[in-house]
Amino acid sequence: MPYTAQQITEELAMSHLGLKNLESVYWNLPTPSLYEHAIRKCEGHLAHLGALVVRTGHFTGRAVKDKFIVDEPGSHDKVWWGEFNRAMPEDHFDALLERVRRYMDGKQVYVEDCLVGADSKYEKPVRVITQDAWHALFARTMFVRPVDLGRELVITEPDFTVIHVPHFHAMPSIDHTNSEAFVVLHLGRRIALIGGTAYAGEIKKSIFTIMNYLLPDEDVLPMHASVNVGDDPEDLAIFFGLSGTGKTTLSSDPERKLIGDDEHGWSSQAVFNFEGGCYAKVDHLSQEKEPMIYSATKRFGSILENVGFDIRTRRVDFDDITLTPNTRAAYPIQAIPNAIYPGVGGQPRNIVMLTADAFGVLPALSRLTPEQAMYYFLLGYTAKIPGTEAGVTEPSATFSPCFGAPFMARHPAVYARMLGEKIRKGNVRCWLLNTGWSGGPYGAGERMDINLTRTLLTGALSGKLDDIKYQRHPIFGLQMPEALDPVATWSDPDLYTETAERLAARFKEAFAGFEGDVPKEVRQAGPH
Repeated sequence: MPYTAQQITEELAMSHLGLKNLESVYWNLPTPSLYEHAIRKCEGHLAHLGALVVRTGHFTGRAVKDKFIVDEPGSHDKVWWGEFNRAMPEDHFDALLERVRRYMDGKQVYVEDCLVGADSKYEKPVRVITQDAWHALFARTMFVRPVDLGRELVITEPDFTVIHVPHFHAMPSIDHTNSEAFVVLHLGRRIALIGGTAYAGEIKKSIFTIMNYLLPDEDVLPMHASVNVGDDPEDLAIFFGLSGTGKTTLSSDPERKLIGDDEHGWSSQAVFNFEGGCYAKVDHLSQEKEPMIYSATKRFGSILENVGFDIRTRRVDFDDITLTPNTRAAYPIQAIPNAIYPGVGGQPRNIVMLTADAFGVLPALSRLTPEQAMYYFLLGYTAKIPGTEAGVTEPSATFSPCFGAPFMARHPAVYARMLGEKIRKGNVRCWLLNTGWSGGPYGAGERMDINLTRTLLTGALSGKLDDIKYQRHPIFGLQMPEALDPVATWSDPDLYTETAERLAARFKEAFAGFEGDVPKEVRQAGPH
């Protein structure tokens, strides 16, 4: 039987990458077909009400120490080299890619052509090539689907390609990797090469890293943030925050419309979602506290990673974190009843920076100047608590510049300057919201009540807190409502001051690396 034009185009597209001896290629299969393939290949189980339950094996989170960027002339001077962007010589990449090609000989693959960027002016076609049907379903779920926009994506060369081989394990002595897992980005050739790990978040975050590299040249600020909007189209809010601070929870508000829960761009015309799905942490998820996310996980088309699961009853248990505290759910954003798809909004009225302060010293809510917003953006502070990560036995401060340092391909000061310019130009109100502890540190104080947090957030976004009385925090310099002075919640004011001063010292230490990259006003916006 002669090849069709579609088959010839597909074959050329794969051979261009050196993948010439594949057993079969399943291209842009619909969701039900990917379900059938995944179950037939024993990649996962069908849960009650239709979600696909999968296991990721050894890696249940990102392999942070296994990420590399190829050191090549076109991107060398733009990349923020260091802990999060380790350099890999181009010849090492070529050798690893060739080993992956040979490994793929005779194997079947799944291909998904998607879009990254809901704003058509900045959208980037991306191609994900993977070994597993469920990872193809993940890509189809997480990114913008052309079919949902009433469009067919013409098969041409994409802006970038992800080659995902979770069952290929690197040999560090040969491949010059850190372990059997690897995430390697070649920014010049626009290729992400991922192997040795089945954790689906590596696909998502590799593409985000590439967007962080590309968009500043288009005067678009890429953001690790969630976004929602009120009934008034001008009432748009951006939520910055690290994992566990409430970014997904607080942006999924039944009284507001969700634009996106994790990755966005801010151009001169709009704020837009990079994605078409959500990837939420679901440890201890409950219908009472997070009804919309809970409902989204109980539907056909959702993927549940490493959640507790009873094979006999097909019921999931979100309180079971035996495999990992980092249990995840991927679901189309349309599963959130009030979501906007494709996710495009106007300019923001408010920016909210979230932190889960486990030391219990930061105010529940603070109003920030533009300079303070830049300071806390560069700081990216939250705290780890025991049980969230191996080896963490007491609260510890953690700092991730731009609230997403592992994904920042360029120096954080690049993004901070863009943020400051956009805040000033749009006269955007900025807030620091503490979703952590009050009345003492973790183990002594209490976690902020989610209902209180929502009340404060609603007051800030609505403008009701604009005219109340504020006072300056004596150590951190933050403007906080007089009724929310955190020292009043502690039984020992002297212990509060001692704890706050220790945290302030950590802030200064963490910010020291940016002293020469920001204006004097930003340097002075931190603790005194």
